[in-house]
Amino acid sequence: MEFAELIQKRYSVRDYVPTPVEDEKLQQVLRAAQLAPTAANRQPVRIIVIPTAGREAELQRIYGTAWFVKAPLVLCVCGVKDEAWVRRQDGKCYVDVDAAIVMDHIVLMATALGLGTCWIAAFNPDAAREVLGLPENVEPLLFTPLGYPADSPRPKNRKELAALVKYTHW
Repeated sequence: MEFAELIQKRYSVRDYVPTPVEDEKLQQVLRAAQLAPTAANRQPVRIIVIPTAGREAELQRIYGTAWFVKAPLVLCVCGVKDEAWVRRQDGKCYVDVDAAIVMDHIVLMATALGLGTCWIAAFNPDAAREVLGLPENVEPLLFTPLGYPADSPRPKNRKELAALVKYTHW
């Protein structure tokens, strides 16, 4: 699949069939995450793979919609702040940026493999910490279900390119 086609095909899947994700496909998704560029190649992220079967109620404490646990797997991208690169000039820590790049690689590889995802940031971080047993220095940053879509993409509404792009200066 051409890259332009891939990014057009990707959408936020909000309904999944119960078909298991083959381990080979899961490993390809995780390998894509591993290959994601991070600031100074620090790779200050960890990915937790969570089977949903039998854990639906517990996982819904993290994100309370029914479709979140319909996929056979949920992935959580966590940041390890003390491993992240920090810009000297102003102290900007890049752990969030690195995690976003990792999640984007996950989402795009999943799409290329015929799997669905939905980038979730509006979750309960306290519940996530408790349910996943995270140590103090690890922060849950992003979640996505991972499975085969049971829905279809809706039209993409995006701002006009002219509203997003500036040339030379603001």
